[in-house]
Amino acid sequence: MTNFDSIILAIVEGLTEFLPISSTGHMIMASNVLKISGEFVNTFEIAIQIGAILAIVLLYAKRFLQSFTIYFKLGIAFLPTGIVGILAYKTIKMYLFNPYVVGVALVIGGIVLVMIDKKVVARESKTLDLESISYKNSFLIGLIQCISMIPGVSRAAATIIGGVFNGLDKKQAMEFSFLLAVPTMFAATGYELIKTPITFSSEEYKLLAIGLIVAFVTAWFAVKVFIKLVENYGFKYFGYYRIAIGLLFLLFIRF
Repeated sequence: MTNFDSIILAIVEGLTEFLPISSTGHMIMASNVLKISGEFVNTFEIAIQIGAILAIVLLYAKRFLQSFTIYFKLGIAFLPTGIVGILAYKTIKMYLFNPYVVGVALVIGGIVLVMIDKKVVARESKTLDLESISYKNSFLIGLIQCISMIPGVSRAAATIIGGVFNGLDKKQAMEFSFLLAVPTMFAATGYELIKTPITFSSEEYKLLAIGLIVAFVTAWFAVKVFIKLVENYGFKYFGYYRIAIGLLFLLFIRF
């Protein structure tokens, strides 16, 4: 793995982690295109998520300090993912982490995003603010988030769709998705790293440092641009992108 590879993977991570287009799917695609693999590459892809998470923590620092009620709602939303993740971790890793699953999931998720876009175009929220979300709806959003354990589905897409179907408007659905990403990604990344023996060379630590910084900066700008795009154009163009990139990737691995 070279400096160039680390920068490309980190850019992909930062750009896709909080967009409804699947960061895991794009990382798998990028690794295939770059023709890199191995234990360090897998660990690198997991570790640089921390950079992307920190971007959200800083961007939404005031929001996290605004009310402690949101922590309880996020905790309830995280619960299903935490339980299913622990129980199904080995099975998911063994059977679902392959390029074909990613391609199909990207296409199906894209179709769903295009369909729900019409549902939220002029929708008024049934919830005054995020603190007012019921514990039941928080749990249901978390339950839908579990689907994102399938690579290519996208955690952001699952939680945004879950928010929309539980009465949130598009802005609230995005914000809840961003906030829920923090406990979910910290837990998932930490769990993965604990299970991974870490014995890196000085060169590999350098690559990790580059990846963390690039992922942080890229995620920071990606979130700001994403919010503007959704406010102006909705989710349908992300759906079209998913369908196109999913089909292209399936052709790439087939031929």
